[in-house]
Amino acid sequence: MAVYIAHAIALGIVSAAAVTDTRTGHIPNWLTLPAIVFGPIIGFIAAGLGGVIEAVLGILVCGLVPYLLFRKGAMAGGDVKLFAAVGGLTGIFIGVEAQFLSFIAAGVLALGGLAWRGKLLGTLANTLRLMINPLIPQSKRTEVDEENLNEFRLGGSIFLGTLLALAFRHQALWTLG
Repeated sequence: MAVYIAHAIALGIVSAAAVTDTRTGHIPNWLTLPAIVFGPIIGFIAAGLGGVIEAVLGILVCGLVPYLLFRKGAMAGGDVKLFAAVGGLTGIFIGVEAQFLSFIAAGVLALGGLAWRGKLLGTLANTLRLMINPLIPQSKRTEVDEENLNEFRLGGSIFLGTLLALAFRHQALWTLG
């Protein structure tokens, strides 16, 4: 029962984060930090020491790639903490699935949004320049077009990825039981 409560809390947090991120571009600490703290506690209630270990590993593993992206300036800190919170509340396996599905959702939504605004080709050209420039001599590098650098808010994608991961997991449980 505690697992279902943790999953419901995770869905509540990612839905609130999606709303605040969409409106303000910010995912507040008051939303993510308590989830990171209470994830291991709920894990202990649900499964004892194994639940604590699962939650802590979920926090660390689900926070690692976003943290590395954050260090490179490719992701905001609120997104990192939100991914860690999801990992802490859902465990390592669902957390990684949610992260994977969130990145897929972000890619699809970002490409669709760029196409809708007529910026897809310019952004793809910029991406190609960013990938090739480090591989060629300094004198032959091309400038990155600042107009085609884009910001993308991940809150909605994290909500969608978490919702799908939990739906897949619970659907599998319903079909087995």
